[in-house]
Amino acid sequence: MAKKSRYPLEQVIEIKKNRFDQAVRTLEEKKEILEKAYETLFDLNQALDEIKSHKQAKLDQIRDALDEGTSSDKIQQMKAYLKVVDEKVLEQKKKRDAQQTVVDEAQKQVDLATDDLFQKKKDLEKLELHKKDWEKEDARELERKEESEHDEQGSAGYHRLKQDKKMRDK
Repeated sequence: MAKKSRYPLEQVIEIKKNRFDQAVRTLEEKKEILEKAYETLFDLNQALDEIKSHKQAKLDQIRDALDEGTSSDKIQQMKAYLKVVDEKVLEQKKKRDAQQTVVDEAQKQVDLATDDLFQKKKDLEKLELHKKDWEKEDARELERKEESEHDEQGSAGYHRLKQDKKMRDK
């Protein structure tokens, strides 16, 4: 009886599985990085909103002081402080924009990792389909060999019986 063959690309399947698993881990890492980048961006946006609301409060304070008729020195101090607040707003916007760039890059990395994972999954599925087809073909080939062996055994047995009968008939 013929024995079942071993799939010749089994090692390739193992390599593809390992690469797929690595791609899954990489995607998870990239998603964590993206999530942290979003959290940082959210914090920076909140800080920017706080600075803007502080600026608005100071503007309201200057308007109230002007309505009350405060001294020009005090108004000059308030305007100078307002310039400091404007610089803080600009600085915070720069930080936020830089973080937005980090978020965009992290999103790009997640997209690339997702594409890579998809491609590796496709490669693995193709090989697994090939393996199933190969196993079916191998089983058919094994069946053909067994049928051939049975035919040979049957034929040999028939010839032996025929010769035995000839021998008995003589």
